[in-house]
Amino acid sequence: MKTKLRAALGGSLMMAGLVAFAPASAEELDKVVFGTNWYAQAEHGGFYQALATGLYKEHGLDVEIKMGGPQVNGTQLLVSGRYDMLMGYPIGNINAVEKGLPVKTVAASMQGDPQALIAHPGVESLEQIKEEGLPVYIATHAHSTFWPWLKAEYGFEDDVVNAYTFSVAPFLTNENIVQQGYLSSEPFAIQKGGVEPNVFLLSDYGYPPYATTIETTTGMIEERPDVVKRFVQASMEGWKSYLENPEAGNKLIMEENPEMTPEQIAYGIEKMKEYELVTGGDAQTMGIGVMTDERWNKIKDFMVEAGLASADLDLNDVYTREFLPEEPVLP
Repeated sequence: MKTKLRAALGGSLMMAGLVAFAPASAEELDKVVFGTNWYAQAEHGGFYQALATGLYKEHGLDVEIKMGGPQVNGTQLLVSGRYDMLMGYPIGNINAVEKGLPVKTVAASMQGDPQALIAHPGVESLEQIKEEGLPVYIATHAHSTFWPWLKAEYGFEDDVVNAYTFSVAPFLTNENIVQQGYLSSEPFAIQKGGVEPNVFLLSDYGYPPYATTIETTTGMIEERPDVVKRFVQASMEGWKSYLENPEAGNKLIMEENPEMTPEQIAYGIEKMKEYELVTGGDAQTMGIGVMTDERWNKIKDFMVEAGLASADLDLNDVYTREFLPEEPVLP
């Protein structure tokens, strides 16, 4: 009888130990819905890596990543409560705040914007593009982002502008054309078309915005600040992990976006590393995701001078640094 009692007690204690040391269940994790700005790609790799490798779960989060796209209004979904976090862009964030929307940036995955102008061989600089009056193909959104900056800093004029329809076909058939493009996207397609383009990354020339930022709402910050902090921490750890070994994140990216090929992803990672978009600038010493007051003031100054923002804009309403990792996630 005593033997049976000891066995029963031992089993109960063992079960108690298992419960005490069991990982958090899905019900115990804090749910977070994160919306991206486009279809899954290498430029989103840190977030998919954090999901695929369990980093979000390690930080007590149950994260769902929802892809963006041409018909997805991420800011609207964020302020309506369908997203908790959003992959954003500083200019868009400032525009939203000036419209009275309660959104705020809490981290910047990329220190440099991947936006570039792309030209044919023989065109060696932004100055040459301007001096020769080459036709520049840009999308509608460029008129409220980098085009005013190019006009102010390099003297570009609107009479060279043509509509970019997100096809590289005109570029491939006309050696005089210059077009906009993402560092890791259009140049890849152009190379596949048989042209080795010259790529001018605008951030290398002083274009100030961060890219692939994390935005949330003021309500989320007030009601769930710990969740915001843990999401930022895990995401920056995800970026470090992705740049070291992207296999897990890439698998999830291709599951989410079947049109994304291993070759395209590899090219994207190569360019992010080559230009140190995630790990360069202040991130080298202050950690991945870092933002500085100096940089945000440069963004504001550019926008005010270009007529894209009002001079009385209070940047305290636009971003906060309080959720950046206390221990920097160094590259």
